[in-house]
Amino acid sequence: MLAAPACAEPQPAPDGGVQSLVIGYLRRAENRTAISRLALPAENDGQAGAEAGLDDNNVAGEFLGQSFSLAAHRLKPGEDPAQALADLQAKGARFVVADLAAADLLKAADSAAGAGALLFNIGAADEALREDSCRANVIHVAPSRAMLADALTQYLLWKQWRKFLLVVGSHDADRLWAEALKRSAARFGGKIVEERMFADAGGARRADSGVALVQKQIPAFTQNAPAYDVMIAADESAVFADYLPYRSWDARPVAGSAGLVPTAWDPSYEQAGATQLQQRFERKFFRHMTALDMNGWEAARMIGEAAAHDAAGDVGAAKTYFLSKDFALAAFKGQKLTLRDWNLQLRQPVLLSDGRNVVSVSPQEGFMHQFSELDTLGLDRPETKCRFK
Repeated sequence: MLAAPACAEPQPAPDGGVQSLVIGYLRRAENRTAISRLALPAENDGQAGAEAGLDDNNVAGEFLGQSFSLAAHRLKPGEDPAQALADLQAKGARFVVADLAAADLLKAADSAAGAGALLFNIGAADEALREDSCRANVIHVAPSRAMLADALTQYLLWKQWRKFLLVVGSHDADRLWAEALKRSAARFGGKIVEERMFADAGGARRADSGVALVQKQIPAFTQNAPAYDVMIAADESAVFADYLPYRSWDARPVAGSAGLVPTAWDPSYEQAGATQLQQRFERKFFRHMTALDMNGWEAARMIGEAAAHDAAGDVGAAKTYFLSKDFALAAFKGQKLTLRDWNLQLRQPVLLSDGRNVVSVSPQEGFMHQFSELDTLGLDRPETKCRFK
């Protein structure tokens, strides 16, 4: 972590020297889980992406007389996110990249400290944050569940795979992901032929008998289903989805939380100049770049773009710039990313990955929109319930 100079707000040096800008990074307390140890996230997942973005900002900053540094804070269990945000502000951070659960993000945004900060949500996909609970000081860099679901459904329908068997986990996040998938199927003309719940009963599938247990359990769980084209798993809690491919009763592809997965980024992606970004990241951190890293990179680069347009000294000026026609972020995804003014969600293509390759990128050909094809992903302006608080 780079040292963060203590200053109330970024200002140029009196002699016309370097303008120092401190960017905050606020992380959630809990660790993410995964079925496979190969999928466990790195300790610096997300933060590494923000640091890479600041490196890119500093390259341009050499010509603009600007210097960017990161002040990072990881929440302890039970720690108040509002106080953590205030601590970052005391170090000079007016712009804060936030990898927080929805409840903590709202606490930070609604606090006294939040009133003077602009938060960049890189980790929470909750639709409520962009709809009923939307906040005027939270920009959503991470794609929403609706965007991810629409990206996946568009591809499945492009393939003429219209019948889905939906398998849903027993945790709240799983149910929210399932609701997004059901909404998307109804929106584009897919059909969920049956919905089944996979209850999290615990157990030790990593024990010596785990493989044999799963090999018997999954076929029994998935048999006697109505005719379907694709099995879609809603398992954000990482309990069962990765066990479905090659073990289901019927020989069908798996998508959603395993198999074909919609994501903001994938380390195999090489189009639109992405190889250069991937290689820079790997040289610096000795690992691949994840979707959370990419969200962090995009947030940092948005702040860098605001600084390059003389809009980093004031959060109001920065937000005005992000919503203007002048703002467009080049993010190696084949299209410029812009901000939706109705819910502050970053428009962006969504990659569809099988874990080794990018199979496709949505929006898919043929899904038209009167303003931007990117707005076929997620809730559109006429659908929004956002009333900024």
